[in-house]
Amino acid sequence: MMASIGEFDPLNTRVPATKIEVTVSCRSLLDVDTFSKSDPVVVLYLQAVGTKEWREFGRTEVIDNTRNPDFVRKFVLDFFFEEKQNLRFDVYNVDSRSCNISKHVSTDFLGQTFCTLGEIIGSTGGRLERTLSGIPGKKCGAIILTAEELSNCRDIATMQLCANKLDKKDFFGKSDPFLVFYRSNEDGTFTICHKTEVIKNTLNPVWQPFTIPVRALCNGDYDRTVKVDVYDWDRDGSHDFIGEFTTSYRELSRGQNQFNVYEVLNPKKKGKKKKYINSGTVTLLSFKVESEYTFVDFIRGGTQLNFTVAIDFTASNGNPSQPTSLHYMSPYQMNAYAMALKAVGEIIQDYDSDKLFPAYGFGAKLPPDGKISHAFPLGGDNDNPNCVGIEGVLEAYFQSLRTVQLYGPTNFAPVINKVAHCAAEITDGSQYFVLLMITDGVISDMVQTKEAVVNAASLPLSIIIVGVGPAEFDAMEELDGDEVRVSSRGRLAERDIVQFVPFRDYVDRSGNQVLSMARLAKDVLAEIPDQLLSFMKSRGIEPRPALSTSPLHQLHRHI
Repeated sequence: MMASIGEFDPLNTRVPATKIEVTVSCRSLLDVDTFSKSDPVVVLYLQAVGTKEWREFGRTEVIDNTRNPDFVRKFVLDFFFEEKQNLRFDVYNVDSRSCNISKHVSTDFLGQTFCTLGEIIGSTGGRLERTLSGIPGKKCGAIILTAEELSNCRDIATMQLCANKLDKKDFFGKSDPFLVFYRSNEDGTFTICHKTEVIKNTLNPVWQPFTIPVRALCNGDYDRTVKVDVYDWDRDGSHDFIGEFTTSYRELSRGQNQFNVYEVLNPKKKGKKKKYINSGTVTLLSFKVESEYTFVDFIRGGTQLNFTVAIDFTASNGNPSQPTSLHYMSPYQMNAYAMALKAVGEIIQDYDSDKLFPAYGFGAKLPPDGKISHAFPLGGDNDNPNCVGIEGVLEAYFQSLRTVQLYGPTNFAPVINKVAHCAAEITDGSQYFVLLMITDGVISDMVQTKEAVVNAASLPLSIIIVGVGPAEFDAMEELDGDEVRVSSRGRLAERDIVQFVPFRDYVDRSGNQVLSMARLAKDVLAEIPDQLLSFMKSRGIEPRPALSTSPLHQLHRHI
């Protein structure tokens, strides 16, 4: 099956994530049995993204006669940083060993708690303690959730490939080749998992070595097909297909040898031309595997994600009091700015312990004197741009719409430089900054913005740009260095730190805002863990040992 480069369905192409083992303990549970203590069990439910319905994921064993159980059976969950994974833990007292929990819901419900998987991982030492609730007027005790990453997810492959005698696709020059890697799924479809850089004007390219998690390449199945497409890059995005070949992780892991030289075949040409042999060859030059630190290792070691928001207040958004405006505040639904902010912010906040988020606007005239600003705090306090929680950011945004005058131009560099200045002060790995910029249009200061991005690429910073409205966002693609690394005055960005997406690509056709927001968050946040790791690796920073928390309350131990 041919899989085109643009065929990313953000909710279905799930790179198998890290697996997280969640251990459950409870303290001071209610006593409901008359003659003995309770016999508790914990049931975990997961919430579906679009429908919001809760489905049972699994349950612990039942422990007899205790109010302070430490359950042995653990829950193993796939962790996707870029998703809001809502969990519900219900605690029951089991008298009969019935499979049907609902049989004894009325009398034997001991309490429940809600959280996200990100909250458990983002808590100090990966340990979250929550009060159980759900029975009016009663103290239901506490539940303690501990998250640990399973260790077989850490293998990272580094490989380098070159090609010889590829087909010439460009009329005037040679080709500009790049490779696209796909892993095969159980159902025979393919999921994109890596794109190399483009090498300009050659039929014999040598690509830079690249690293990829082994699970992204084959989901742990070493014999699963890996398909590689060879393309000729075109500026307008209509890349020409040169040919394809297939291999597997096991074949690649044998390293450089005569078996790792692949014929690039173009099925269309093969069908048409009798004398067709191939469209060139691709050779594996080197291959090595090592175990690496993961995103979860850094979060458990105390690394905080610092989330900053910057919102476009230029006049091209339209008058906020008119329904046609992108900033229109309808009492019935959120505008695209609010949706993008909430979608991304609600996930990142789980990894930020103080929940204080700096929020800026750019491109407006400010009261009282109408001075134009490209980095004004939405809360109005120049000394303290922080807002409390995502709700605080939304409030400050709506308040600013009532007080400032939308103007212009659309300058990105001032806000990027402001956040980069903060990131430059903390480069020891304890903080990683994520800047979300939401804009409706074309950048006015592209030269300065590219300079700012190149400077920021050496700092612990990632930039997410969400384009809202119907504008052409071609210039943004230039900042998103997936195919061609951003450069300024001859300097290349050290890392790719910008991720751009147009919001319109994620809007659910049935009008389901929850689904639109989940799709957007999934795509824009997917690169953050690897960007954080690439910074840490480039600076030789290792995660600190998982922060320990106070030992489980020993005083509850004697039963």
